Amino acid sequence: MAADQGLRHVVHVGDCVERMADMPSNSIDAVVCDPPYGLSAIPDAAEVLRHWLAGDDYVHKGSGFMGNSWDSFVPGPTVWKEALRVAKPGAHLVVFAGTRTVDLMAMAIRLAGWHIRDQIMWVYATGMPKGLNVAKGIDAHLGVEPEVVGEIPDRWAGKGDVLQRATQAAGDTVLLTEPTTEEAKRWRGWNTALKPSVEPIILARKPLDGTVVENVLVHGTGAINVDATRVPMNEADAETIRNMGGFGEAGYERTPGEALNLNKTPMPTQDAQPHEGGRWPANLVLDSEAAAVLDAQSGELPSRFFYCAKSSRAERNAGLESFPERAGPSEDYGTKAQHPLKPEGEPNLVFPVKNPHPTVKPIDLMRWLVRMVTPPGGRLCDPFVGSGTTGCAAVLEGFDFVGIEREPEYAEIARARIEAWANYEGAEDTAAALKGVAREDDHREHGQMSILD
Repeated sequence: MAADQGLRHVVHVGDCVERMADMPSNSIDAVVCDPPYGLSAIPDAAEVLRHWLAGDDYVHKGSGFMGNSWDSFVPGPTVWKEALRVAKPGAHLVVFAGTRTVDLMAMAIRLAGWHIRDQIMWVYATGMPKGLNVAKGIDAHLGVEPEVVGEIPDRWAGKGDVLQRATQAAGDTVLLTEPTTEEAKRWRGWNTALKPSVEPIILARKPLDGTVVENVLVHGTGAINVDATRVPMNEADAETIRNMGGFGEAGYERTPGEALNLNKTPMPTQDAQPHEGGRWPANLVLDSEAAAVLDAQSGELPSRFFYCAKSSRAERNAGLESFPERAGPSEDYGTKAQHPLKPEGEPNLVFPVKNPHPTVKPIDLMRWLVRMVTPPGGRLCDPFVGSGTTGCAAVLEGFDFVGIEREPEYAEIARARIEAWANYEGAEDTAAALKGVAREDDHREHGQMSILD
């Protein structure tokens, strides 16, 4: 749909708890956000819960993703309690999380009073392993240099378990090494991490005011928009469903007070035809490459799940034409010089971008999520705006938007991106066109990297 020129959208700068405190209670129809994942030193879970249960904010010492203190730990119950206050009864909360800390994120949300409803899994095929090569670590621990067996261009760094990522300039080479000591050779091929290919998305709901029906009638919240988020299917796919009687796609819907009879499977009649809008949305989302892999393995096309590409360089920079280029996210997360907002003059070891935020989500994915949980004409809130992708999705889907971002630099970027999409006609066509722009510059080599990639 084309964006509504009358939409109201604003991005506040400041602490999200303090800024939400200025907002009226029961004024938000949905909360959708991508908060810090807390990918830092593993905390003492018992100590965390002691603080949370006592009503205190647990303060985690250390740094998180790319050395950033803001990512040191997941937001505690205080944040989610304030989000609960501003949300209408029955409003949904959608929260991205990391696989290592999703349990803590969900617990903080539960303790704040939200009801966990589901967990959506976003699966992608482009994650890169980033664990410790144990054999190399042993050689280093023993003070022995690994055996150099060859070299390859720097652009291939990180593509295999024997590669050594260094801080070479573009065009330099990376050394291929093998374990040297007998101790290291015994542990060749051992590492500390799996390839990241999934990010969980928590789906929660504020307690209802009465029944679902009563809540929807009074507040306009409490349910998810299934028809607006269905997955399109081709005729072959539809014929398969017809042969199955349609059960499982339209779903067996109960009337209020009716007990669920699992044996009450509809027969293949006219009433059991596939829904014209497509398949019922699932709690699994794929990127386009993961969908292709699944289809190739199953022999069915298209994928039965919603899918979209990761954010391309063109997409993340749209609306920022007047902004200067800065150092973007790097595959080497460990060095302070590669912070996305690093000062001028430091070595530029990474690619230049106008939007340097390291965890930009795809607009299409965020559009699907906000469309699922926000009622028509609703007002959406994101307490962790980042570079503003949730806001872009909100205005494209015709929703009012209020966002909060702690870093002024990112707030400025978010405002420009949201404004660009809010004033664009024919947004769906542009979103589709952006996916095909400059494939060599997209997420494979330069662009958006998941926080777990």
